[in-house]
Amino acid sequence: MTKQTGSLYVVATPIGNLTDISERAIATLKQVSCIAAEDTRHTGKLLAHLAVQTRTLALHDHNEKQRAASIIERCLAGEDMALVSDAGTPLISDPGYNLVRQCREAGVRVIPIPGPSAVITALCAAGLPTDKFLFIGFLAAKSSQRQSQLSALPADVGTIVCYETARRIQACLDDVALVLGAERELVLAKELTKTFEAFCHGTPAQIQAWLNEDPQRCQGEMVLMIASEPARAASDISEQAQTTLKILLAELPVKQAAALTAQIHNEKKNALYKLALEWAGES
Repeated sequence: MTKQTGSLYVVATPIGNLTDISERAIATLKQVSCIAAEDTRHTGKLLAHLAVQTRTLALHDHNEKQRAASIIERCLAGEDMALVSDAGTPLISDPGYNLVRQCREAGVRVIPIPGPSAVITALCAAGLPTDKFLFIGFLAAKSSQRQSQLSALPADVGTIVCYETARRIQACLDDVALVLGAERELVLAKELTKTFEAFCHGTPAQIQAWLNEDPQRCQGEMVLMIASEPARAASDISEQAQTTLKILLAELPVKQAAALTAQIHNEKKNALYKLALEWAGES
């Protein structure tokens, strides 16, 4: 890479409160040649607020692969370019992956300008464990696919974080209760950093009741956080299930043995998985 080669700046922008943008982000947006934006009209409002006059071009899910080539060409010619999404950090359930990957393959330097992210903003105020978590983006729109996704979640990943739309949140909570249990601890965060920011803690049914109390609560952007399944003692798992698990472990991987045992004895898969790991640690 020569000194004349430009860079791609991946710039985080506010998720609600416009004062959350950093000085470095503003300076970067002013000095680059062009800003690739998920929605140029949406980003135009932010740029006008910041008195940034840099030109924009559209880069979204439908044109990213094609548009990446021209952006890389401009960077290789010496121009600095910026990438922003509608809100928060680009690439986190937003466009940009293909562009960043192609830039790196072409030898264009990619520079992150950190800032707001709905995942971290929600998690740090939820009161759930943060030492380990799994972000799974948006769940599927169809209930059957959503249930499959929830069923396939591995055990021992810590707090699970996902995005959900206001239109689907009630159905999503139904599926969480069905697959992960009606007593699973959840936290729903909505309208983060905005006027009507709110957190609701409880079971799926309790959060649904809270949403139903006020129609406005079913509006806006939402982050759903799912606590880990509480640890179950071996004594809480039937002797028959434990026996089956031991037999299957002699022939199958832990995950598969736990899943089959859960199916045979109607036990929780994650509890059996954790028990199997405990046995492996003792051996």
